[in-house]
Amino acid sequence: MPLLRRLLAPLAAALLFAALPAAADEEIGCVTTAWKLIGANHRVCVYAFDDPRIPGVTCHISQARTGGVKGSFGLAQDPSEFSLACRQIGPITLPAKLPENEVIFSEDTSLIFKETRVSRFMDTKRNVLVYLALSRKLIEGAPANAISTVPIQPWGGK
Repeated sequence: MPLLRRLLAPLAAALLFAALPAAADEEIGCVTTAWKLIGANHRVCVYAFDDPRIPGVTCHISQARTGGVKGSFGLAQDPSEFSLACRQIGPITLPAKLPENEVIFSEDTSLIFKETRVSRFMDTKRNVLVYLALSRKLIEGAPANAISTVPIQPWGGK
């Protein structure tokens, strides 16, 4: 089985990089969670990103970032620890054809094989957008996840 993983890993990595959704628009800020003598400190950072297909929705995600020497050089694997909050910030206009499940955010949390993804679902019965953040490994998944919902409501005086 290790041989199969070694053979499939480059193919899986190529497919991953071919169809990556947008990354965070901006870093809002970070706080140190553990001081490191050598290299960057461990920290939790908050990032903001807009739903690329639904104007009027912004999400904020917080993610744990590994420090130390490996973290300073981008070689560390970040832990699967994050939180997600999505909110209506303006009028929401749904496109005519909205996929049932669409990845709207992706960020690598290790050098090659691990990432945090945010997918959007539409709960048509309740008229709510559902956002699911999860940690994903190419070979084996991780159960860490977070969820946020945005009810589609009129905005302002409209």
